[in-house]
Amino acid sequence: MPLKPIQSSSDYEAMLCEIDRLMEIEESQLSDDEASMLELLAILIEDYERKTYPMPNTATPHDVLDELVAAHQLRQKDLLDIFGSKGIASEVFNRKRGISKTQAKALGERFKVSPSVFL
Repeated sequence: MPLKPIQSSSDYEAMLCEIDRLMEIEESQLSDDEASMLELLAILIEDYERKTYPMPNTATPHDVLDELVAAHQLRQKDLLDIFGSKGIASEVFNRKRGISKTQAKALGERFKVSPSVFL
């Protein structure tokens, strides 16, 4: 297979098929040329996907909080000990107030994640 930038969906599909074929070979059985081809195909595919299917912006601290609350089946009132009052909790959950450093630290401890995801 000639190596060239991916310029169409058919090029993309062909390279995906080739990378699948190479990945089915046990790593210790890959020749040096096949290992190099696998690495180059991965780079070309990653470049094409980045250009063709751009990722949305990263999650905001409020998005992270919403996801963790949903994943743990919690409600706003379950975090009053962190926010201190219903009013502050409501403002945070409604994105009218940011998450403070103190709250981020407490949320990190509660959800066992780095507090930085809330800042």
